[in-house]
Amino acid sequence: MNASTRPRIRCAVYTRKSSEDGLEQDYNSLDAQRDASESYIASQKHEGWVLVPDPYDDGGFSGGNTNRPGLKRLLADIEARRIDIVVVYKIDRLTRSLMDFAKLIEVFDKHNVSFVSVTQQFNTTTPMGRLILNVLLSFAQFEREQTGERIRDKVAASKKKGMWMGGCPPLGYDVVDRKLIINPKEAAIVKKIFLRFITLRSTTLLGRELKLQGIRGKTYITQTGNQRYGSPLCLNQLYRILNNKVYLGLITHKGNTYPGQHEAIIDQNIWDEVRDVMGESSFLRGRRTATKEFALLKGLVFCGLCGSPYTPVHTLKNGKKYRYYKPSHQIRGINEECPIGSVGAGELENVVLAQLKEIFLKPEIIIKTWEKAHSQDATIMEREIKKALRNIDPVWNELFPVEQARIVNLLIERVTIQEEGIDIKFRNTGLESLARDMGDYKKRMAA
Repeated sequence: MNASTRPRIRCAVYTRKSSEDGLEQDYNSLDAQRDASESYIASQKHEGWVLVPDPYDDGGFSGGNTNRPGLKRLLADIEARRIDIVVVYKIDRLTRSLMDFAKLIEVFDKHNVSFVSVTQQFNTTTPMGRLILNVLLSFAQFEREQTGERIRDKVAASKKKGMWMGGCPPLGYDVVDRKLIINPKEAAIVKKIFLRFITLRSTTLLGRELKLQGIRGKTYITQTGNQRYGSPLCLNQLYRILNNKVYLGLITHKGNTYPGQHEAIIDQNIWDEVRDVMGESSFLRGRRTATKEFALLKGLVFCGLCGSPYTPVHTLKNGKKYRYYKPSHQIRGINEECPIGSVGAGELENVVLAQLKEIFLKPEIIIKTWEKAHSQDATIMEREIKKALRNIDPVWNELFPVEQARIVNLLIERVTIQEEGIDIKFRNTGLESLARDMGDYKKRMAA
């Protein structure tokens, strides 16, 4: 490839000096670094290297961090795809931190930019340069892991002393000088939550009551100065509050509990009563779940607007039971603004089954079902499968409800309730069970 056809490789020179001493001279350290770098670029002219005229100089900036105007402009131009190679006099001109060097190299790699150090024979455009780079990055990874381990050890040691180690402050406390200080107004809300839960014995009822009273979660200002506003207390937030041992004056870390350096809001007797109620509620919920009546589409129905799953429920009116699928957000008393509500169970199940029966009549489904059934029983003929699928009702009605639900779950992945109707997403698998049922039907017909 001659010089006229060789692609241009755009090279940027970066220079840095820690102090401002000597920068007022006509020929200073930055000039010397640039001259050496430009000479190296000129020596690679036969490879297509060309100098980017924009200077990237940082005079009077430490190499201990990356908060430098010249370096920021360099990175911006790299992200804009204006540079192919970064050339420096020495690696420490770019940074003195191995971790910062690793981060900068990640940015370079992301934008296919190479890195060259003129005086240290470091050139990532060559195999040897990439090998040296990998060694340096391995040390950087080791340094990161060591730093992370030191931080984890510090957090563990601090929590053993009962210190608050940051994050969103819990409702009822403010953070002052990195310590939890009781917020009297919020502490009264926390006490009310615990006491009302003992009385109501239901987080759902408690959540509705708090919502009607306009009680919200913690509003606080982050360390960066941003204000975070509290939202209405949902069930998950109530559970976190009722299970947070911070309110007992304790600090937890990896399953262990230590005396905290802050005051408690809840005493041990109230805490124990809440534990008793939660244990009882779990038992009752387990009993109710075990005695629920069968629902064909349980676990398959979802709201098309908010994504909430639907739960099978029923009501009694004049001694008659009416079944529904109801969105969970309405049961839990959250996101009640969603316009999609309950749907009749029988109506929805009939629509889904009608769609399934239409699928059964498609030629490709008949063929696939016969192939699966034939592989299990060579005496089964395609016309028999076709007849069975067209007259699916007798087979379906003979199946137990659990078996009906099994087949529905094999053939249907999701039923989405929309404002204008329903969408059914079918599975591509599951024909094996259907074929087995068709084979059993043939045997019963023969008998």
